[in-house]
Amino acid sequence: MDPTLFAGILGGIGGLTRGVVGLLKALSVRRKILWEYYAITVVVAIIIGAFIGVIFDFDPRLSLLAGYAGTDILEGIYKSFNVSKIYVKK
Repeated sequence: MDPTLFAGILGGIGGLTRGVVGLLKALSVRRKILWEYYAITVVVAIIIGAFIGVIFDFDPRLSLLAGYAGTDILEGIYKSFNVSKIYVKK
């Protein structure tokens, strides 16, 4: 098998694992699951994981970890730019 393809697959599996962990967290606190949102985030996690896995193609374990951590980093960046509105009553 082509090493680049293998790294992409492992990165995608890492992204998929991240999505499953998020689902299990939501189920443990009994949150309502938005299945369409979940499906989109898992697909995006697989794509990002595959790209990051190809970039960090030094070791198959690193590709797998990069797929997991890459989506986690993007989620952290999104949360850091999430601006909430504050309403002040006069």
